Amino acid sequence: MTSSPTSPSSPSSSSAGGWSGVLGVPGGALVVAGVSGLLHEWFGFIRFLGFTRHLIPAGHEVLGYALMTFAGCLLLAGAEAVRRRERG
Repeated sequence: MTSSPTSPSSPSSSSAGGWSGVLGVPGGALVVAGVSGLLHEWFGFIRFLGFTRHLIPAGHEVLGYALMTFAGCLLLAGAEAVRRRERG
């Protein structure tokens, strides 16, 4: 019995699944960090990912966290595009 090209064990599906994960994990982390930073700046909520404050220049926190959230959304959109391309 031969495996079909759309089977989960085919090499193309495993490589595309890897790329969507490579883009999705940091994308999700950037979205969570950006939204967490914005909530902290606007409302004083507890900072969820405190290390991200070292990535943003002083005095530009709101813009930096907004850009971080936007970059995360772009990475997540790229991961979804890779998934859709793999599905056909």
